[in-house]
Amino acid sequence: MATYVISDIHGQYDMLMDLLYKISFSDKDTLYILGDIIDRGPHPIKTMRKLMEMPNVICLLGNHEYMALRCLEFLMNEITEKTMADLDGKKLNNLVLWMRNGCSTTIKEFRELCREDQIDIIEYIKDFLIYEEVSVAGKDYLLVHAGFGNYRPDKDLEEYSLNELVWDRTNYDIQYYQNKYIVTGHTPTQIIKGNSKPGFIYRNKGNIAIDCGAFVPGGRLAALCLDSGEEFYSYTNKAASGI
Repeated sequence: MATYVISDIHGQYDMLMDLLYKISFSDKDTLYILGDIIDRGPHPIKTMRKLMEMPNVICLLGNHEYMALRCLEFLMNEITEKTMADLDGKKLNNLVLWMRNGCSTTIKEFRELCREDQIDIIEYIKDFLIYEEVSVAGKDYLLVHAGFGNYRPDKDLEEYSLNELVWDRTNYDIQYYQNKYIVTGHTPTQIIKGNSKPGFIYRNKGNIAIDCGAFVPGGRLAALCLDSGEEFYSYTNKAASGI
């Protein structure tokens, strides 16, 4: 009976299955996914549907799910003169932003679903948590996708906007809490300044960064066991696009 955290799967279904095998994930365990299940990789919707089948998986919202929620309902519509007329500037900007961030595989697999399954996907994402506080093996953890934009030491969690939590990157040189570990995804450890082991879990000043760049060459998917602090990794990505 263990608690694991994974982040930024980005459609790497085979990597996820490899990692679940390596941690011997069972019905007695709990798995937190810190967002960015979709986009960039080859099978984002297949990955999402796999997680939907697993009742002991708890998903948090990433910026890629946030972008998807603002576009998917529109994309369910048949392309007609009316739907195109309804494509106002805001919707168009949302779609352009998502397209710039690797949505093509998500849209492709989403459009292959029947209408009922499309609705199920959207409703599933709408239930994602924004952050989660957990205590495991005597240690307290705060799980969030990205970080704390416009951080102040006296700023309560409830005061942070959605953008500040799912888009703004963690400053890994800041000790945010004295008695709590912050576990984040969003920022591939390959681009953390001063990281001596890019592509592996990074720890500094109570921060634990677990996005190990599964979608980039040389990257991998990581799982952190909160009970023991053990790190687990999928096989290495040998063919993917850059960050």
